[in-house]
Amino acid sequence: MLRIACMPVPLKSRNKRSGAPALEPPRFMPHLPVLSKSQIDHLGDRLRAGSLNENDLRTLDDYRRSFSEAYETIVGVLRERLLLEPTGRPAKSTSSILEKLHRESIRLSQMQDIAGCRVVVADTTRQMSVATSICNTFAKTTLTDRRTNPSHGYRAVHVIIQHLDKLIEIQIRSILQHLWAELSEKLSDKDPGIKYGKGKVETQQALIKISDFIKNIEENEIKVLNLQKWNPADNELLQLQRQVIHIKSKLAKILSKAISQEAKGDQR
Repeated sequence: MLRIACMPVPLKSRNKRSGAPALEPPRFMPHLPVLSKSQIDHLGDRLRAGSLNENDLRTLDDYRRSFSEAYETIVGVLRERLLLEPTGRPAKSTSSILEKLHRESIRLSQMQDIAGCRVVVADTTRQMSVATSICNTFAKTTLTDRRTNPSHGYRAVHVIIQHLDKLIEIQIRSILQHLWAELSEKLSDKDPGIKYGKGKVETQQALIKISDFIKNIEENEIKVLNLQKWNPADNELLQLQRQVIHIKSKLAKILSKAISQEAKGDQR
């Protein structure tokens, strides 16, 4: 898994030079208690141990909601400055946090996806372009390329932004990567272990094969595009490009249909 720390010019300095107005954080944010790193980690230890009480659950909820200001500010920049359409959730649910604490040996203060959003783009070329733009826009970011070492078939590019002492995760997916992830989510509703390398072996193998197929398509698409830079009028390359587009379109329809069928099954 490739991790790259990006340290561009801080946002405020860049705004002064460009003349672009700095985005203000959302107003009327609720006042929440400030927890130290050790307090957060001790809370996580108690939650992992199963020592649940009303005060700890209330503190966890306050901690979750403390990400809202950083989240809203970052989403505003993505929309207004980078002209992106992020979707997602402002805070990871309490149950999801508890599940992750039990599943992984991670400190609560180190959890990078308590708040985050997702950006879906057409292809891997646009994917890296968006990731680079985000890294160049925010002062403290880390890029993780989950395409090089996918997690049980999951492939995407993640950018972690540190803002107001909070870590906000931006998932950047191609449309095929996104459809694969959506299908995996739907299947995990019935078999929760699927996303983490558990559950039915047949389902795991099928998802891995689909993920590998998507990887091959997207890598071949890049190869064709690179060759076309040198031979833009080559008929064979144009034909290959049309074939890749056709395969991507057909696969997207198949995945969308499978997601729809799984959703209908959940409603029965």
